[in-house]
Amino acid sequence: QVQLVESGGGLVQAGGSLRLSCAASGTIFSTTAMGWYRQPPGEQRELVARITTGGTTNYANSVKDRFAISRDNAKNTGTLQMNSLKPEDTAVYYCFVETKASRFSGVDRTWGQGTQVTVSS
Repeated sequence: QVQLVESGGGLVQAGGSLRLSCAASGTIFSTTAMGWYRQPPGEQRELVARITTGGTTNYANSVKDRFAISRDNAKNTGTLQMNSLKPEDTAVYYCFVETKASRFSGVDRTWGQGTQVTVSS
């Protein structure tokens, strides 16, 4: 099994910054990608950012040029730096990691517990 521990989040004024972190542990042969989704109140979960082991990133259009995702492959950790935050960024942010338990196993996705990000106007 894989466990994810998230940290960061909180309350910030518009224009401010926050950093989210995510650490994966457990039975991990390799990871293929890490990232974050978010779920605003009353809305569906949406992809915010994703980074592969090779460093390829993709972002939601709404956060491009404001958010930056990075990862440490050796430590199985990821970071989401969020700058120029807007009230519409308010949501619960969920970290995820895609892993393989062995060379021959499929890819599994594990979710973190979620962390609240609130941006006040």
